[in-house]
Amino acid sequence: MAAKLKKGDTVVVLTGKDKGKTGEIIQILVEKNKALVSGINLVRRHTKQTASQEAGIISKEAPLQLSNLAFADPKDGKPTRVGFQIKDGKKQRIAKRSGEVING
Repeated sequence: MAAKLKKGDTVVVLTGKDKGKTGEIIQILVEKNKALVSGINLVRRHTKQTASQEAGIISKEAPLQLSNLAFADPKDGKPTRVGFQIKDGKKQRIAKRSGEVING
């Protein structure tokens, strides 16, 4: 099945502590059905010093379930579902809310 959400898409968080916030997908974890979204679901980690990294407390993104994310409509930024249509022999993703073609 084709992916409805991809790396680089702007998404809206539907549930949890960051409900309503928007961010860009950094990475998709296909086997776990999760995604990392920039600036969303930040957790603080205590890290030891390594050759390339200093010791301390760092903030980083934790994965979110894909079911808790919705694509942000290109027209108004509100959550929308993603559909597919074939145009000129090419499969395109479209936003169900506005009918806009999604780039990427």
